[in-house]
Amino acid sequence: MSKSKAKAKQMKGKLKETTGNAMDDKRMQAEGRGEQMMGKAQETAEKTGERIRKSGR
Repeated sequence: MSKSKAKAKQMKGKLKETTGNAMDDKRMQAEGRGEQMMGKAQETAEKTGERIRKSGR
């Protein structure tokens, strides 16, 4: 997954969390936070992969 897709997943999660807050929907809030965390993890994994590739290993 690319960094841009990971960022998009984070933004989608933030939107879902915000919508959940507005609608007082705890499940939607939790799903949004989960999507944000998955996006952050994927972005971190991509950055780590880039660092490894740049180091020549």
